Amino acid sequence: MPAQPPRFSAIVLAADRGHPDPVAQASGASCKAMAPVGGTPMLVRVLEALRAAEAVDAIVLCGPPRAVIDNDPLLQQVLASPGLRWLPSRQSPSTSAAAALQTIETETPVLVTTADHALLTPAMVDHFCGEALLTAADVTVALASYEAIMRAYPGMRRTATRFQDGPFCACNLFAFLNARGRRAVDFWRQVEDERKKPWKMVNKLGWLMVFRYLLGRLRLAEALERASQLLEIRAAAVMMPFPEAAVDVDTPSDWHFVEELARQSDG
Repeated sequence: MPAQPPRFSAIVLAADRGHPDPVAQASGASCKAMAPVGGTPMLVRVLEALRAAEAVDAIVLCGPPRAVIDNDPLLQQVLASPGLRWLPSRQSPSTSAAAALQTIETETPVLVTTADHALLTPAMVDHFCGEALLTAADVTVALASYEAIMRAYPGMRRTATRFQDGPFCACNLFAFLNARGRRAVDFWRQVEDERKKPWKMVNKLGWLMVFRYLLGRLRLAEALERASQLLEIRAAAVMMPFPEAAVDVDTPSDWHFVEELARQSDG
């Protein structure tokens, strides 16, 4: 009998990054993660998708604040589920992820996602985790074709990274597959720390590569190879066949759009 693939621990980042958060204000929710979509808070939808996924064994939730949990019976009920733990969020997504990773055994593969991934499904989770393991990489990121997303949702606005072989959108799904892969969190922290000093990141990536990207001559595989060299690990991408995997809720308009998609799905 073939060996069963290892199951993942999932980290869900659920802290507000702005005060007050515009999505929370627009929805009347206590925080962005609790904005309702289809009558259910986004965070609860994400946790239910992860709990139903075959690839996920345990979940670590970073945020929202304890006061939000204490005032929400539904969230309290979900958090009482076996295999689900809450941690207070730290000052940034990378430091929250790093703190959560320290509570998970080093060789356990880890999936990281966000509370605003309101349309996440068990099928998406299982596809990403299964394909990530097949890459034999140390860290993987989920991407979706921008063109496929626009065909499915022509009214949606998404930011795309444009390579020579096509534009792609991130899907807020990341896998740290082993101890080496966790080094990527340190680089993530550097990116956050230096976001107001972009020239420092350009120096790290190399000016030639940045120019090739700006000229539309850089392929995705080349960018991943450069990231692998920079981090001294193997980085890979998993292409998602689900256009909705690239839909998250960053703005009130995103929230209204996702609400409409949820209504159509429920109908």
